[in-house]
Amino acid sequence: MASVQFKAAAIRMILLSLTVAQLSFFRVAEAAAWCVTRSDASNTALQTALDYACAAGADCAPILPSGLCYLPNTLQAHASYAFNSYFQRKGNAPGSCDFGGTATIAQTDPSYGSCVFPSSPSTAGGGGTTPGTGTGGRTPGIGTPPGTPPRTPSPPGTTGPYGGLTPGLGNTSNSKACLELSILKVLISLSCSLLASFIWQVI
Repeated sequence: MASVQFKAAAIRMILLSLTVAQLSFFRVAEAAAWCVTRSDASNTALQTALDYACAAGADCAPILPSGLCYLPNTLQAHASYAFNSYFQRKGNAPGSCDFGGTATIAQTDPSYGSCVFPSSPSTAGGGGTTPGTGTGGRTPGIGTPPGTPPRTPSPPGTTGPYGGLTPGLGNTSNSKACLELSILKVLISLSCSLLASFIWQVI
């Protein structure tokens, strides 16, 4: 009798811990994340990565001279917007916020004034396969002399003539959210296994 009560209490504890783990999982999974430039990235690497992002699917129209995110007209600001647009359009896929080590995941919204950075794939527009928006692979107004031919981006995962700064897979665990998500997946799996073994023993 005591053994059955102990098993019932153990099952309740496992169910409770599983519920808490699932709630935490959903909190982490739904937390907004943005892809922004790393403060230690060189201007050359940022320009190459920006060229790639705009040519490979980012919505770069807002960083054109008539766009809401053109000002401040800095390489870091424009690259952050383009990196985030690419990251969101790719559904926050692992490796889509690396850009040769020039980008990182941020949990703080980088939006400012009328420049709103998309915070999810549904607010980023496009379907993840849309080519860049008319920038020709380079962002005008940032050291691009008139008539400069656009750079051709390298396909993802290759090394091209401009350093191969494609999103690639890079370091996919570069954020606290990724670590928390991995830990929660393990906890949920462990809880399910323990619950199944206790139920098996009771039956």
